[in-house]
Amino acid sequence: MSDGVLVTPSADEEFAALAQRYHEAQMKRHPTWATALGVHAHDGVLEDFTLAGQADAVQAWREFRFAFEAFDPCDLSPVHAHDREWLLAHISGAIETATVVRPLERNPDAYASALTESAFSLVNRQFAPPEERLEALLGRMSAMPGVLREAEVNLAQPPRVYTEITLAQLPGNRAFFETTVSEAFAGLLSEAQTRRLEAACQDVVAAFERFEGFLRETLLPRSNGSFALGADAFARKLYHDELVEIPLARLKAVGEADLRRNQAELRQLAETLQPGTPPAQTLVLLGRDHVPAASLLDTTQAMLEEIRGFIAARDLLSLPADKPLRVVETPPFMRATVAAAMDTPGPFEGVSTEAFYYMTLPNPTWPLAEQEAYMAQWTEAGLSNLSVHEAYPGHYVQFLLMGAFPSLTRRVLWAPSNAEGWAHYCEAMMLEQGFRDDLPRYRIAMLQDALLRNARLIVGLGLHTEGMTLDEAQAFFEREAFLARPVAQAEAWRGTLDPTYGYYTLGKLMLAKLREDYAALQGARFSLRAFHDAFLAQGPLPIPLIREALLGTRDGLL
Repeated sequence: MSDGVLVTPSADEEFAALAQRYHEAQMKRHPTWATALGVHAHDGVLEDFTLAGQADAVQAWREFRFAFEAFDPCDLSPVHAHDREWLLAHISGAIETATVVRPLERNPDAYASALTESAFSLVNRQFAPPEERLEALLGRMSAMPGVLREAEVNLAQPPRVYTEITLAQLPGNRAFFETTVSEAFAGLLSEAQTRRLEAACQDVVAAFERFEGFLRETLLPRSNGSFALGADAFARKLYHDELVEIPLARLKAVGEADLRRNQAELRQLAETLQPGTPPAQTLVLLGRDHVPAASLLDTTQAMLEEIRGFIAARDLLSLPADKPLRVVETPPFMRATVAAAMDTPGPFEGVSTEAFYYMTLPNPTWPLAEQEAYMAQWTEAGLSNLSVHEAYPGHYVQFLLMGAFPSLTRRVLWAPSNAEGWAHYCEAMMLEQGFRDDLPRYRIAMLQDALLRNARLIVGLGLHTEGMTLDEAQAFFEREAFLARPVAQAEAWRGTLDPTYGYYTLGKLMLAKLREDYAALQGARFSLRAFHDAFLAQGPLPIPLIREALLGTRDGLL
């Protein structure tokens, strides 16, 4: 009421209020995700892993979907109209995952790794005093044995590979509670608090040991389900995640064409460095010229400054002026499973706001040959490509810009083809703009990573829509992306769980086409900086929506 006049909220205001209620409900239902976002109201509780809880979630999603559908997009601003479309697709995808993919019934790792992640989110950042984080952690850990018992009731006939993946990862999950949790709190707790934590860890470890026995003795023999989504479900997932509607045969053809282009260029460059040597062997030889372990952190830090300086000098995009990124050694409790990682605070984190670029050094107790083999991944060229992707101008720059994204939805939801597509696009863009373009090994490093992403797109389609076997998928990664056998096997396994993990290549190609069409529209006014700024300002929306925002049409996506 204002001066006796009833003020009716606008459609935009009503939509924004509904979106906030939806995201708050999701955070309550998914407390691990809330913790990662920096919302700590639910730190002491776990997700509901019961089938009844899942049914309740599905009903809530349907109610929210109905409420969002009630808004006429013509009554909304462009930002909220696009958010509405994205939220409707996102919610439909969540419903389909729960009712068709059914991870609680078909994927034992939906329990095992989820529990570890829920604890990790409380120990990896010091967002509150250790005593406060301990109480939240103990609250979550007290529920974990019951969750694993619930899993024994819910799981029925999963794909064999899902049970095998879970068994392969269980030692790491168990070790996290055996040693990692206590290391994270080392020297921060009283003796009584330490004893409580140790007792809780022992209970969780015992529960994991029981769960492993169940997997080996009971579940594995009946793990005869299929992991393949099928073409229709794959296409729906592609739409729900990315708002992409492309015939799958065309998507495969686009991926294969990019694969062949990248292979041809890599072979040509490898021939200039090692004439007559197969590309895979050339990559092994290049790995021998790696950064020394003693200077890995300093080399990477200096590289970040060099990359950032190049971006500024070439005026490639508007870089935030503050919050420099620090390269540090990976914390002890993460080193067993992390070679390199970006640790950025959630968008709502108010205390622990530093960002770190973690690098893991080889264990000095390893034999020298093992240390040398480990360091082969850290060539200067490989580090450069990784740092462009992870930091500048890739993921970290998007994180820095998050506060300026135009809605709450765009701060908490990220379309994979946007985030990974942008970072992957940046790898080629930086070389195209002259960064280290005179050194073939840098372009080879970029192409090597591009081939991995090409193979993911093709294998994802093969595994889920064409009857490709795991052995065939592994062989494809070895033959076409020049991967070593253990890495190729891990990539094939990932493809069973992450069907559309071709979003790296898909996003990169959609973004490159958007840039080409935007330049044609702008003509002489085109500026690479202006294009990058315009793209990033939209936030991590599905790229078809950004295409419409910048060009007025979604046609010509690829």
